Amino acid sequence: MNTRRILGLGALSLAGLLAITGCSSSASADSAEADVIRIATLPTGDDPTVVNPIVALGEIITAETGMTVEITDAPDYLGVVEAVRADHVDIALMSAFPSALAVNTGEVDALMTWPGSPDPVSKCYVLADSPIQSVEELKGTTVAFADPGSSSGFFMPVHLLDSVGLKRDVDYEAMFTGGHDRSAIAVKEGQVDAACTATMLTQMTCTDYFPFEDGDVRFIGESIGIDVSMAVIASQGMSDEKRNALLSALPTVFSEKNAEVLGVYAEAGIVGVDPILEPSREAFQSLVDVAAVADVDISDLK
Repeated sequence: MNTRRILGLGALSLAGLLAITGCSSSASADSAEADVIRIATLPTGDDPTVVNPIVALGEIITAETGMTVEITDAPDYLGVVEAVRADHVDIALMSAFPSALAVNTGEVDALMTWPGSPDPVSKCYVLADSPIQSVEELKGTTVAFADPGSSSGFFMPVHLLDSVGLKRDVDYEAMFTGGHDRSAIAVKEGQVDAACTATMLTQMTCTDYFPFEDGDVRFIGESIGIDVSMAVIASQGMSDEKRNALLSALPTVFSEKNAEVLGVYAEAGIVGVDPILEPSREAFQSLVDVAAVADVDISDLK
């Protein structure tokens, strides 16, 4: 794992003092580590021309808390969650499903969440001339899904079908096409009877993502919404000092004034949105239920 540090003014002053005095006691080291906020994240790429939003995030947290920020790149969601669970890091910012599965273990806390939306995440559709009129009628058919790690292209629609009594690979055959666009092609070419895809893509008619004109397809069902869009999960071993500092700082960190430098976080729709501090595990229950139906393990998530 790659680890980087972003030093606050207090940390720089302490480092200078230790260099002058030659102090190396364990007490001083422990004191220094108490002022380090350790963040785990997934790598954002190696393009040197792209400003890394993780680094920008760390710099803003340092400015708001006065604490040093240490950023560790983990290889995948499982690595991130394990680092938080084992108290190797203090926090991680993750999307809805990995956060829900992590909190559901009872071994990590939810420090903060951003609300999702009650609007349906996914829709299932058939060609306009198909005899299938509802998702209940998908029994005995073949249904296209984007990817086994996709929330909108698999988890949510599988939960929809389960809610009407249809079990995957028992009542219908699931075909993974490798992408939302490929699911659309499979429907168009008659390779499958139906497909389920992200609701937002169904609005992109006459594009590669949804290569249909108005009237070419008919929607036969839609999933539930997602209660949580993103979350900050936290180590249960984190000190109260750091926890309180983060609870105070993070709403400001993710405010509109930082939208430009936070890049992809702003694009995710969480910047400027009022977060929920220290939500209970119940806040994630609907996501946990969906994951159970779809047989999702955190190692499956990308």
